[in-house]
Amino acid sequence: MQNLLSLQYPFILASNSPRRKEILRSAGFEFSVLPSDVDESFDETMKAQDVPVHLAERKARELAKISPNALVLAADTVVILGTEILNKPQDKSEAIQMLQKLSGQTHEVVTGIALQTPQGLLTKADSALVKFRTLEDWEIDFYVREGACMDKAGSYGVQDFLGMVGIESIEGSFYTVMGLPIYEVYSLMKPYILDGKQLFIR
Repeated sequence: MQNLLSLQYPFILASNSPRRKEILRSAGFEFSVLPSDVDESFDETMKAQDVPVHLAERKARELAKISPNALVLAADTVVILGTEILNKPQDKSEAIQMLQKLSGQTHEVVTGIALQTPQGLLTKADSALVKFRTLEDWEIDFYVREGACMDKAGSYGVQDFLGMVGIESIEGSFYTVMGLPIYEVYSLMKPYILDGKQLFIR
């Protein structure tokens, strides 16, 4: 049975993402899930790299109104090719178009996190550079047909078929590309972890 970290406050993840839940559980966090249903539009003039923190902050603040005495973690991931943000695809046709754009290119993945605490809001962002080899049309079609692309920024998951066979290199954290920079999450959560304090007292 996995050891779970003891926290000072209840911990809520404002996301129903299977990847984010998996990463947090693997890191020893116990949490409840309460997806934040907020408007995810943003000002088109905003710098692409600033968008994920902006959206994560909006999600965390919204849930904190319901649970002011909890730790509320929200996250948002964007895929940036040049200056263009590639969001979640609207349909499989758009997913194919996105993946054709990413084929043979290096793009940036930025994941922003926001942790609303009883003491205030904390934010961080982490980025990674992902290089795809030139993808064959049948590989893109094969992946898109399965449907896993539909809930992912840029139409792919680093842990999925196309990520496994198509990514040549990642400069930065694998977990940032997966959707949650757990190193940064842990650094924000650390003051609220009781285990270290208890060991010190003993």
